[in-house]
Amino acid sequence: MATLSLDEEVRLFTNNAEREKYNLLGTLYGIIVALDYLERAYVRDAITAAQYSPACTRLLSQYMTMLKLVKDSVPSIEQFMTRYRMDNPAALHRIRVGVPATVEHSSEAGPETGKWIAETTQNFITFMDALKLRLRAKDQLHPILQELVTGYARFKGSKDWEGRSKMINWLITLNSMKASEEITEEQSRQLSFDVEHAYAEFFRSLSSGKERS
Repeated sequence: MATLSLDEEVRLFTNNAEREKYNLLGTLYGIIVALDYLERAYVRDAITAAQYSPACTRLLSQYMTMLKLVKDSVPSIEQFMTRYRMDNPAALHRIRVGVPATVEHSSEAGPETGKWIAETTQNFITFMDALKLRLRAKDQLHPILQELVTGYARFKGSKDWEGRSKMINWLITLNSMKASEEITEEQSRQLSFDVEHAYAEFFRSLSSGKERS
């Protein structure tokens, strides 16, 4: 009968494929922990918004890349965190929202330049066209909506716009889906309605601002 030596290294894998899988899972674990530390540092004012935003965007991008690589082993991020007993609620919230807190809460306010208006207008049109072309999968819609919300949040007063909260909620909905998963026809109609409403509200707010200036 074989005996187990206490000095012998315990391996999680028996071949190169399994070793690569565990390396990827370890990287995903590290990204979640790093994101949680970043969120807590920002809340405590240990770092500035200028330091936080690019770091958070980079970690979210790395997370999305890693999730694609381990999709066969990770049905959902919640299951992954439960399996490995991870207690990182700040990171989980940020992952569910999919954009930095500075975008979610519109803290990156600034002057409404013509360039910003043109970019945001184009992002609205691109997203509405995508829905009209019957794009329904998460990996088709999420990147466009994320870019739209990021640009939209740069405007002063956007935190008070009804459209902002609705688009953030749609980002959260898409984030909870698998890459190939599609929204239903009913969801598509509601999403189209909400984005068109936000588009109209966006221009009304800009017009009001010009009239007051």
